[in-house]
Order: sequence, then structure tokens, then C-alpha cells
Amino acid sequence: QVQLVESGGGLVQAGGSLRLSCAASGSTFRINFIGWYRQAPGKQRELVAGIGSGDSTNYADSVKGRFTISRDNAKSTVYLQMNSLKPEDTAVYYCRLISRSMLGYWGQGTQVTVSS
Repeated sequence: QVQLVESGGGLVQAGGSLRLSCAASGSTFRINFIGWYRQAPGKQRELVAGIGSGDSTNYADSVKGRFTISRDNAKSTVYLQMNSLKPEDTAVYYCRLISRSMLGYWGQGTQVTVSS
């Protein structure tokens, strides 16, 4: 069983920065994928950024060059550094982990609000 706890959301002005953290606990030593999704009101949940089993990273086109995902294996934590934030980045951000056995887990979500 895996537990994911996000933190770091909040209210920021356009052009500002935030860093999200997702601390994983439980059986985290076999990970196929860990990353961030977001869901804005009235929209589907979408992938923002992720790290695959070979430490390859991928980003949504809308955040490339502005967001950076990183991982601290010693702390079992994944981060999302978000710079040059835009109002359209406003959403609830969810941490997602998929184990090597393809079991999927979600965090509880953290709200990010970007004011214009």
C-alpha cells in the first residue's frame, strides 16, 4: 500500500512561482511512474509532468520550459517547481504513482490558484 501526501499549493500572482511536494510512504521502492496531474473546474484531469522507470521525464506542452519535475529518492519525494505561472495553470494538482505491478495511487490534491 502507498500513501501520497501533497503540499505546497496556494495563491500566487501571474508570473510567480510555487513548488509542490509529494511525499510517498509505504511500498515505494518499486515505482513505474510518479508524477503530477491537474484538474481545472469543468475540465478533465490531465498529465502535467512525470518521471518514468528509467528516470525519463515528460511534460505537457503547456508547461514545457516553465515547470520542472524532480525526485529525491532518499526522501521518497517528488517535486514540481512551477515558474512563470499563468491564470490557466489554476487547478487542483494531484500526485500520481504507479507501481511496477501497475497499481495506481492518487494523492488528495492541492489547490493552485494563479491570479491575473
